[in-house]
This record gives sequence, structure tokens and C-alpha cells, in this order.
Amino acid sequence: MPSRKIHFQSPRQLNELYCGHEENLELLERTFDASVVARDNWIQIEAEKESSIESIAQVFDLLLQGREQGLAVKDRDFEKTTLGVSEGRQEEMAELYEGGTVIRTKRKSIVPKTLGQKRYLRSIFENDVIFGIGPAGTGKTYLAMAAAVSKLLDGSIERLILSRPAVEAGETLGFLPGDLQEKILPYLRPLYDALHDMLTPTDVEKLTERGLIEIAPLAYMRGRTLSNSFVILDEAQNTTSEQMMMFLTRLGEGSKMVITGDVSQIDIPKSRVSGLLEVKKILKNLKGIHFHRFESSDVVRHHLVQKIIDAYGRYREAHS
Repeated sequence: MPSRKIHFQSPRQLNELYCGHEENLELLERTFDASVVARDNWIQIEAEKESSIESIAQVFDLLLQGREQGLAVKDRDFEKTTLGVSEGRQEEMAELYEGGTVIRTKRKSIVPKTLGQKRYLRSIFENDVIFGIGPAGTGKTYLAMAAAVSKLLDGSIERLILSRPAVEAGETLGFLPGDLQEKILPYLRPLYDALHDMLTPTDVEKLTERGLIEIAPLAYMRGRTLSNSFVILDEAQNTTSEQMMMFLTRLGEGSKMVITGDVSQIDIPKSRVSGLLEVKKILKNLKGIHFHRFESSDVVRHHLVQKIIDAYGRYREAHS
């Protein structure tokens, strides 16, 4: 029976590639009909077909490339890489793992985990206005925040401005306890959470006090010109046509805008047209503006999230 032994630099490196979980080796065995044994700094592969051995070697080679870029391999990464190779998508997987796109912040290094995420990050660096549209859990806002934080830290921009519409707040702010900042905090909390994932609490406080980081509701953008800034508008599906135009025309010299949203989760009244639904028809031919569409395959939360999104999509198509 054909076999191959593959050596790695150290037992630790090998352990990092398959997460130290026997279940991942068993996944390889089931997928490629092979026997896989890991010991110290090597794996032994046996299979009836030489192609199965080659496929398993490709899985480890791809994961090694990702690890060298800074990717902390998780079980989900191992599973998706195995699936990609088994489906003959080696070129696509190679594009994901080769030519690293690593964003370094003070607390962690962030690496795109899907090809869609990698292309999204590239579009952020190559365009002035970027729309990231897709379902929950695809990293639309998180990756934009990571790119913005890295540019703030390296001095490429002077300010990071984060905004989102507080749709429900329109009718209820007056009845909530506390001052205005305390009233709008629940609507901005997801942005704060992402920020604290990349910077220390002390850094966030200092940068906010100095005005280098600003988090505010969309209404606060009116009448301003945002220059030398990285501006992110989250939950843009809940903007009206007028709000979207108002936000986009705040763009100043040396600035970049990323607008993210999920058109399946529109909360504004049905009598109003979502600015995010409308904007692609208006701006689709303008140079320097890029629309990136995420798919359910880009979801990086629990594996059930992708299946839930697909199920809802099928249901809506059947009942539309």
C-alpha cells in the first residue's frame, strides 16, 4: 500500500496545524479513505490511491502557508481546508493562503479566513469607498475595523470614525434613562466590542479622549467634512436614501469609507427604501467605488450559522 511520511520543524508546529485534535486526523481519513498517524514532528499517511496521499499532503501544505502568515489554525479552518481540497478547489484555497494578508493590531494579528474575506480586504486597500454586503457572521464590520485600526496605528490616517444608525432609538431615546451617551451606547456596543478586541482598554480610552477615535450615531455626521479619516458605517441597510447620500457626501480628502450591511435584516419601515438597496443602482459605474458581496460560505461563526442563513434564503425564495 502506498505511504508517505511528512516531517515538520517541530512537534509543536505539527500540533498547531491539526489543532492537536485526533478528530481532525479522523476527518482526513474519512474524507480521503486513508490512514493518518501523527507522532512527534511527523505524520505517516497510507492509502490505496496515491492521489489520496497527495491530497492530504496538500491540506497540510496549505495550512502551513496560512500558519506562516500568522493564521492561528482552528478546527473550522482545518475542516474548510480539507473540504476545499476534497472538492478539487486547490487553486482557490491556494489563493486564500498564499500572498499573506495579515492585519496586525496591538492585541492580535487578524487573517482573513475565507477567499471572500481576503478579496474584501484587498478591495478596502485598493478603493476609496467600499460596500461590504452580506449575511451575519461574515466579518464585514470586523475586518473593516481591523484595517482601520492598523492604518490609525501606522499613521496612514488621522482619525477613525465609526457610525451606525440607531433605528429603534428614533422613538424611544427620550424614555431611556441616562444622558445621551448612555442612551445611544446599546446601539454602538458592537463597534466598541470589536475595537476592544484589537486595542487595550487604555489605548481605546486615550485615543477616544484625543479625538482620534470617534463612535457616534449616523445623525451626528450631518454637516461635517471627514478628511484624512477612515470612516465605517455599520448596519447600513437601516439607512434611508437621504441618509445614505448624506453620509457618502461627508467624504473628504485623504479619507476612506467602508459601508457594511445585510439587506436581509432591514428594520426601517417598509414604506421607506433602504439606502443600501438603492445605492448600488446609483453608484455602480463610478471608479473608486467597489461593491463586495459576501456569501453564506464566508460565515465564520458557528458552523450552523451558515446552514441557518441558507435555510432562510431558500424559504424566502419559495415564499416570495
